Order: sequence, then structure tokens, then C-alpha cells
Amino acid sequence: MAETPTAETKKNTLFIVLGGFFICNALVAEFIGVKIFSLEKSLGFQPLSIKLLGNDFSFNMTAGVLLWPVVFILTDIINEYYGKKGVRLLSYLAATLIAYAFVMVFWAMHLHPADFWLFKDAAGEKLNMQLAYSNIFGQGLWIIIGSLVAFLVGQFIDVTVFHYVKLKTGNGMLWLRSTGSTLVSQFIDSFVVLFIAFYIGAGWDIKLVIGIGIVNYIYKFLVALVLTPSLYLVHGAIDRYLGQELAGQMMKEAEEQ
Repeated sequence: MAETPTAETKKNTLFIVLGGFFICNALVAEFIGVKIFSLEKSLGFQPLSIKLLGNDFSFNMTAGVLLWPVVFILTDIINEYYGKKGVRLLSYLAATLIAYAFVMVFWAMHLHPADFWLFKDAAGEKLNMQLAYSNIFGQGLWIIIGSLVAFLVGQFIDVTVFHYVKLKTGNGMLWLRSTGSTLVSQFIDSFVVLFIAFYIGAGWDIKLVIGIGIVNYIYKFLVALVLTPSLYLVHGAIDRYLGQELAGQMMKEAEEQ
């Protein structure tokens, strides 16, 4: 007969599961982010023409935006039950592992390719696999720096806003503290990464950087609103797993950090 898990076991198991999904999503978002996709064409219609600051923009975005809203929602869930300490631990760990992953990829890019792997047929043509590998996985130093700085800044702003709203509203209005903190943190995140990577690193015009940031934030804003109901589903599932008494105790301890 299986033993009933203790409160400490449940707390640790939940932290590992949430932390695993958090780090996985952050890491995957960094690597798929090298692809720029058209949101409009992916949804089956022609690109929009949004006029901002003297430039025309459409929803051409990094594929990483598919997962960053999930990362910030996980941040709020972890914040709810484990407080600032839990979010800080996972944020530092995620940033360290992302940096480690980039170092390993950089190393792999500079390994000498095997002769039989170097060129492959693609649609009847020869494809330089080494060049393709390096172009897909290689990112500029400023992009890596901008991405990591934006991630950490966004996480800490999310935590601060989340706890401020919770202090004012109590345990009610989960949608306000979670969605509100996500919208604020993603606003900062969107502009920090672009400013460091493309204004400082690539010398882009500031109006272009701001315009791209606005378009990206519009998407993130809408996705954050759409994902709001999922907060209640996840919150409810966690409360059922922990039990109301343990869940309430953990949320109270998280508030006191």
C-alpha cells in the first residue's frame, strides 16, 4: 500500500514540477527565438500595416514570444506559493542554465564537422550543414546579454508588482495581481531586450526599436489576457493536490517573505 505523501513531500514535489516547467520554457524560448515568424500569415491572413513613429510595422516577431507569456504565468504561480525567494532561486538558476547552454552551443559550433555531415541534399540542392547550424544556433553577444538582462529584470519586476497588488487586495482578485504583474513586467522585458540588443549592440534607430517593442507588447498584452483563465485552472489543481489547509499555509508564508 502506497504511503500518503507528507506536507513537506508535496511542497518539494510541486516546487520541482513548477521549477522544471519554468526553466524548460525559458530555455526553449531562447533557442526557438532565432526564428522570426509572421503572426498574420500563420493565422491565414495578410500582414497588417501599423504606422508608428514614421515606420510601417506588422506582427513579425521572434518565436520566443510563444513561450514567454507562459514563463511569466509560471512566475506568478510560483510566487503565489513559494514567494520571492522561490522566484529568485529559479530565475537565477534559469539564467545560469541559459548562459551555460549558449556556451555549450558556441563550443559545438566550432567543432570541426565530419566530412559526410558537412553537405546534405535539400530539395535537390547541396546544403552547407555547418553554415546552417551556425546561423540557426549562433546569436550575437548583445542579443544574449539583452535577453538575459531582460529576463532577470522582468522577473523581479513581476515579483514586486505581484506582491504589491496582493498586499492591497489580499488573496482575492488573483486575475488582477497575476495579469497585472505580467503586463507590467512584459512591457519592461520587451523594451530592455530590444534596447540592449539592437540599439546599443547594432546601432538601430531608436524609433525603430520603440516601434518594434510596441508591436511585440501588443501581442504579449493580448496573450496575457487570453491566458488569464488558465491561472484559475492551475491554481485550482494545485490547491486540490496540496489540500486547502497546506495551500493556505504556503500562501501565507509566501506573503511574509
